[in-house]
Amino acid sequence: MTTTLESLGLQNFSCQLDADNVAWLSIDCVDSSVNRLSAEVLDEFSQALDYFERNPPAGLIIRSTKDAGFIAGANIDEFAELDTPEKGIALVSRGWTLFNRLAKVPYPTLALIRGHCLGGGLEMALACRYRLVVDQPDTSLSLPEVMLGIFPGWGGMRRLPALIGAPAALDMMLSGRPQDARKAAKLGLADGLVAPRLMDQAAKMQVLSQKPLRKAPGLGGWMNHPLARPLVAKQTLKKLNARDPYQHYLAPRAILEIWAKHNGNALKAPELVDQLIRSDTARNLLRVFHLQERLKAFGKKGRKQPAAQHVHVIGAGVMGGDIAAWCALKGLTVTLQDQDRSRIAVAQGRANALFARKKKDPREARAAADRLIPDLNGNGLRHADVVIEAITENADIKRSLYAQIEPLLKPGAVLATNTSSLSLEELCTGLRAPQRLIGIHFFNPVAKMPLVEVVETATIDPDVKAATYAFVGQIGKLPLPVQSTPGFLVNAVLAPYMLEAMRCVDEGLAPETIDAAMLEFGMPMGPIELIDTVGLDIARDAGSQLSGDANTPACLETHLANNELGRKSGQGFYQWKNNKPVKQSAGAIPVGLAQRLITPLINKTQEQLDRNIVADQDLADAGVIFGTGFAPFTGGPLHYKACNAGLPA
Repeated sequence: MTTTLESLGLQNFSCQLDADNVAWLSIDCVDSSVNRLSAEVLDEFSQALDYFERNPPAGLIIRSTKDAGFIAGANIDEFAELDTPEKGIALVSRGWTLFNRLAKVPYPTLALIRGHCLGGGLEMALACRYRLVVDQPDTSLSLPEVMLGIFPGWGGMRRLPALIGAPAALDMMLSGRPQDARKAAKLGLADGLVAPRLMDQAAKMQVLSQKPLRKAPGLGGWMNHPLARPLVAKQTLKKLNARDPYQHYLAPRAILEIWAKHNGNALKAPELVDQLIRSDTARNLLRVFHLQERLKAFGKKGRKQPAAQHVHVIGAGVMGGDIAAWCALKGLTVTLQDQDRSRIAVAQGRANALFARKKKDPREARAAADRLIPDLNGNGLRHADVVIEAITENADIKRSLYAQIEPLLKPGAVLATNTSSLSLEELCTGLRAPQRLIGIHFFNPVAKMPLVEVVETATIDPDVKAATYAFVGQIGKLPLPVQSTPGFLVNAVLAPYMLEAMRCVDEGLAPETIDAAMLEFGMPMGPIELIDTVGLDIARDAGSQLSGDANTPACLETHLANNELGRKSGQGFYQWKNNKPVKQSAGAIPVGLAQRLITPLINKTQEQLDRNIVADQDLADAGVIFGTGFAPFTGGPLHYKACNAGLPA
């Protein structure tokens, strides 16, 4: 191949011209593990197009030489600099104009997509004539801008609906949901699916094929017609309002409006662009993104450790069984031990339902099920890289178990407890090697909650810590370092919040009113429904232990006396049918109720920070957001407190 573009002195691109005059433009952003479309990178891409305008190739193939993937989107740090409407419009115009230019070049173009292809990266790919996706597990295509409170303004809102139809495109844009390689090919988002060893050959054949542009077929294509868009938008808006009735998140509605009224061209709605890009919601969601990246980084720090292959879980209750299922889903061999074979069977049933939901290919679901192995006698214990104890919250019983299993652990194995409230110092007494016990605290439901608290003490072996963080990252969870203390961070801050909600019930407020106040605030679930979900018996124990308040609310005592434990018994504060609470009308919400309810949670978060249970405010906010669902658009409880001092909720 002949190297081209040298005279331009590009830092983030290189190009080779093969014998058939096909240009292979490779992006490799300097000083970064991923490719991001910063202003500098887009300027260099424009220079490359200038070069090809003077020297047209037979075809242009755009690819990445990064191990991480194609392009991870725009450089979102540049959004923090958009302090005037003009700067926001300029940023949108930059990508919109450049990718329109790419779409109109006279020679065929192809995006060869391996690994992640996100946001502006997918918008660049959509501007190419063809797209090939490489069939590997980490290939993922998405427009996740909505999760940052913004929109795909560089052509995605126009080109994606035209390519795959309005319903599928709106689903991707309004949810930020990614598509793997096979789903992308099936949707028509890609022109083909190719094995890694054949990707270069297939890319060249495709770019020179002269095949016509793909268009959305059938009903999906018709629903993108200008005459059909108002009807589609009206129906979609109803769904958005049902999901977000208090309109905390404006970006989905803006995306819908720009698609329906302006054919995806955000430059025709400049006031909307400014309203979103410089909004508090966008700034706070950008903050949450950085918090998430920081938690992910903890999981990456331990990657020098050998990856775990085998996990042994002791305790097949809801938590233990679901932890085992999640690990099997993520590709690990899992042995699940319990004294009761029927409990293991129930856990396997839940696991199979999870595998069926998460793995659309029945063969992959079956493979995950095969990796989850019942183990009544604990034979897998000797071979496991990670052993997770998830039995009853009783320190004596846990210590007795450790005495039995510690001599059987292989050298270097991590011994972890999923305790939600007991301190490690209390649990490790009696261990031959107390420095190997660490906390790995998952949240219920395991498959939905992204956070895992990694519970540390000063005496834990550094290699154990590194292996634990690597394991949590390996199974796709966000590890939060917390110090050993009852309740750690998340449960500690939830306890006074739930107690305050039950005091409101004692004062005569309806559970529905209390829950409605917090839904309006932005919480994903009201505190009374949360209590029913975790179980009233657990709420009682956690409340008295973690809040320091021995006075159990009268409403809680009444329900417990009637053996009404919440969802698991079918009756608690609410009656439960088909796994959902039956609620009456909430009625009028008293002024200041949300502020009253949220204040104990915020104060406890500050207290845990002051006690150094977490290292800093950002980690405290991250833990409460990802561990409780605390309204992300607020930026977290302590950020909310700082920004709203003295204001009513």
